[in-house]
Amino acid sequence: MLTRLAYRINTTLERYFPEQRLFLKSDTETRFIRLRPATQAIAIAGGSLAVGWMILATAIILMDSISAGSGRDQALRQQALYEQRLNALSQDRDARADEAAGAQERFNLALQQVAEMQARLLASEDSRRELETGIDVIQNTLRRTIKERDEARAKVDEANVALASQTGTPRTEAGRARDALETLDILSDALANTAQERDLMEGAAEKAAERADTIMAEKKALQTRNNEIFTKLEEAVTVSMEPLDKMFREAGMSPDDLLDAVRRGYSGAGGPLTPLQLSTKGSDAHADEVRANAILSGLDRMNLYRLAAFKAPFAMPVNGAFRWTSGFGYRRDPKGAGTRMHEGTDMAGAYGMPIYATADGVVTHAGWDSGYGRLVKIKHEFGLETRYAHLSAIRVNVGDRVSRGERVGDMGNSGRSTGTHLHYEIRIGGRAVNPMTFIKAANHVF
Repeated sequence: MLTRLAYRINTTLERYFPEQRLFLKSDTETRFIRLRPATQAIAIAGGSLAVGWMILATAIILMDSISAGSGRDQALRQQALYEQRLNALSQDRDARADEAAGAQERFNLALQQVAEMQARLLASEDSRRELETGIDVIQNTLRRTIKERDEARAKVDEANVALASQTGTPRTEAGRARDALETLDILSDALANTAQERDLMEGAAEKAAERADTIMAEKKALQTRNNEIFTKLEEAVTVSMEPLDKMFREAGMSPDDLLDAVRRGYSGAGGPLTPLQLSTKGSDAHADEVRANAILSGLDRMNLYRLAAFKAPFAMPVNGAFRWTSGFGYRRDPKGAGTRMHEGTDMAGAYGMPIYATADGVVTHAGWDSGYGRLVKIKHEFGLETRYAHLSAIRVNVGDRVSRGERVGDMGNSGRSTGTHLHYEIRIGGRAVNPMTFIKAANHVF
């Protein structure tokens, strides 16, 4: 049965593939190779399969090239969108910087006006003291004149007593007449002098009253202007303070505790601003003095905020095109280990992209660490710590003191990672917090 079937197949193949012979001739002999129909059919089938495989592979390669081209176009579009977003953020940052510069200029102008106001107040105080001195001089002159008049009367009485003891009567007719004339002259002179001094005193009093009215008007105008200046300063301090308070509160940090820590470690030139003290007599402080001290306290708080902001990680660890891939919180493990806590934020970018420190600090770890791969830890002020994981290269050593914006490593795929990215962590007192709170909080000021 099998022989018949083989014979029929061979007969059918001979119709399409007749037996062929290939002759191989040499110098001494001639040989031939017989190609049976089955052999020819197998060879043709194999060649057809090879050609078909080449066509299929070529089609696959072409399709991959086309898809790769569309992927590149999509990546370019995404990059363009990222660049537009970065440009918008840069413009917003420039606008905020302009607003801050404008506020600083208004604040400087207000300080200058406060200085001018203080100079005017001191000048008015000097004028008041001069007026009080003039009044004291006039009163002393009056007292001296009255005393001299009393002394003159006492001398006249003594002369009368002496004359009476010698002549038996204090006065003769001629003497009384002379005395009367002399007395009239003295009284006339005294009355004239008194009237003149009275007129002078009345003129001085009128001028003093006019000067006092002028000083009161100037003082009232100065108080009005002073109130306007203080109002502008208070508004400027409030507007400048609210974003700073909001930034630190959104970052999960207590502003009061933070500023206490800055005060304890403050070592800058000049020290904090000293409260204004104008009263030297132990009396209660004036309302303007209270307001000025409140403004100085706000400025001192702003200065401390500025110092704290530069010591905390309010910055981005990457400076280039990247995309957010995984946020802070519980997530499904990419390695298939169930649901796990993700204690940082992932940023995917190009392999070898520079990674920068987000605040001043000291490097406490720079090497391999289990699932983190190549890891850099930096200790900052206020119990803060930042971590940069899955690096391809580390560019700092343990004990190095780094500054904000200094390069600490390159983005990579080391450790327990499924692709090139940076795992960025922020810890407060050893407890992991969401880094996005710091990144978003910084957008309110920087």
